Amino acid sequence: MTSAFADALASGRPLVLDGGMSNQLEAAGHDLSDELWSARLLAEAPGAITEAHLAYYEAGADVAITAGYQATFEGFARRGFGRERSAELMALGVGLAREAARRVRTDRPLWVAASVGPYGAMLADGSEYRGRYGLTVEALERFHRPRLEVLAAARPDVLALETVPDADEAAALLRAVRGLNVPAWLSYTVAGGRTRAGQPLEEAFAPAADADEVIAVGVNCCAPEDVPGAVETAARVTGKPVVAYPNSGETWDAVARSWRGRSSFTPERVRAWRASGARLVGGCCRVGPDTIRSIASGPGGG
Repeated sequence: MTSAFADALASGRPLVLDGGMSNQLEAAGHDLSDELWSARLLAEAPGAITEAHLAYYEAGADVAITAGYQATFEGFARRGFGRERSAELMALGVGLAREAARRVRTDRPLWVAASVGPYGAMLADGSEYRGRYGLTVEALERFHRPRLEVLAAARPDVLALETVPDADEAAALLRAVRGLNVPAWLSYTVAGGRTRAGQPLEEAFAPAADADEVIAVGVNCCAPEDVPGAVETAARVTGKPVVAYPNSGETWDAVARSWRGRSSFTPERVRAWRASGARLVGGCCRVGPDTIRSIASGPGGG
C-alpha cells in the first residue's frame, strides 16, 4: 500500500518509535488501576496523554502510538459510555498525538500510529498474553472491524495492530483492515520463539506477506531477549520491514504487584535488531523517554 508513512519506511532511514504510554502517565502521577488502563484518560485527562506523547517526540521519537490500546466499544460501554461518545474518544486518541506533534520544534516528519490492541486487552484479565479466546476468526473480525473503521476515519498515518498473541486473531485483523485505505503494521507478543498461544513464528508471520495493507511486521510487549530471532524470522518470511518494541526486560510480580529485576533493554541490543532487519524500533512497557533518546541519538537513530 502506498502512503507517505510507507514511503518514509522504505526510504532507508530507520524510524524511532516511542516508549510505554502507561509508565509515562504513571510517572506523571496518574492512577491506571482500571480496566480501561490508559484509555480512561481519553475521557478524564486528555491533556496528560498529549504531554506523554510530547515527551517521547521531544526525546527523538519519529512515531507516537496512541493511547487506544484498550479503547473499545465494549470496554467503554462497561463504564457507561454510549456508542457515539466511545467513537469520539477513540478518534480523540489520534487527535491528541497530532496535537503533540504540532507542539514539537523539529524539521523531521512526525507520525501517528493508532493503537489497536487485541481482544484480550478488552477483557482486562491478561488474556492478551495467552490468546486462545475460544472465538472464531469471524467473531474476532466482527469485534475489531467497527473500531478499525473509527480509527481509519480519524486518519492516522498507520494502524498499529499490536500485542497480538494468537495467529487466529492476526488472521481476523488482516481481514478487518481490508479496504480501510490506511496502512498497518502487525506486531505479535511472543515468548521463546513462538506466539503467546504457542504457534511457530514462521506460520504466524506468513499470512502478512500477502496482505497489501500490512507494510511492516514484528513483535512488541515481549522480553528484549526474544526480539532477535523474531526479527530475523519476520524479515525472512514476509520480506517486509520489521517493527520491534519490546518491554524493558523487567518482570511483573502479580502477587507483590510490582516489577522485579533489571532492564535488559540496551543500545547494543537495538543495534543488533537493526542489523537483523528492524526498521522501526522503540519500546513498550517500562521503556521511557530516556531510553528512546538513547535510541534516537545512537548510530542509525532518528
